[in-house]
Amino acid sequence: MKYQFIGTHRRSYGVRALCRALQISASGYYAARSRPPSVRSKRQVLLTSQIQDIHATSRQTYGAPRIHAELCAHGIGCSRNTVAKLMRQAQIMPKAIRRFRVTTDSRNTKASPNLLGRVFQAGRPNQCWLSDITYIPTREGWLYLATVLDLYSRAIVGWGMSKTLDCRLAMDALNMAIRRRGSRPAILHSDQGSTYAAAEYRALLGGYAIRQSMSRKADCWDNAPMESFFHTLKTELVMHCDYRTRDQARASLFEYIEVFYNRQRRHSTICYEAPLAFEASTNA
Repeated sequence: MKYQFIGTHRRSYGVRALCRALQISASGYYAARSRPPSVRSKRQVLLTSQIQDIHATSRQTYGAPRIHAELCAHGIGCSRNTVAKLMRQAQIMPKAIRRFRVTTDSRNTKASPNLLGRVFQAGRPNQCWLSDITYIPTREGWLYLATVLDLYSRAIVGWGMSKTLDCRLAMDALNMAIRRRGSRPAILHSDQGSTYAAAEYRALLGGYAIRQSMSRKADCWDNAPMESFFHTLKTELVMHCDYRTRDQARASLFEYIEVFYNRQRRHSTICYEAPLAFEASTNA
């Protein structure tokens, strides 16, 4: 490692100055340079290259745990600590995290009981779905995104987008989910927002015989998997984009959800498999 550091900075500081600072001999450095790379060194170079490829394929979103899972899936044996160390050395970092404000308006709404109690587990697909709405900034104004998440696999099974925020948006997302899955959940959980408390939305749930569950007021942890998805979406995509139009944002969100998140992105909660791949493997 010391010799690599000297090789990287020798033009800026000089070999002898760096050797004195690191308390090694200049002759030792030059001798090391003349030796062929060791088997271990060659393997680390190859592994670093593979890590860089996976990081790029993940849209620069994967950290060490997901990259390690991807390597293992391709039969490349190594430890997670080795992956983390090589990422630090190569300065490979996942995209930065940014916090987002809560936008739920639960004033003057009658809440349904919380049927989950923060037990975010389901034994099969379509047993329990979660839903929520977030906003996406564009130069034309907000684009609102409603999503429905299957608690079993963390797949986004339905979504809706609109420039206006009302219960129709949440209803579109739910109708899409039921149409695509060919089934309905026993429970649908959301926050206490006025959108989900609207009579029209509750009537839709009643028509499908779906039991409504709601988080406690101002408690995002009661809908944590859904909040986690929005955090991931914004961290990995939205905060790195400058959408000129709502149509541009729609296309970007569609591609992220349907192509990357559901089918490619490894999820830590489901043994680092992609959501739809996890469903396929468990139902095989």
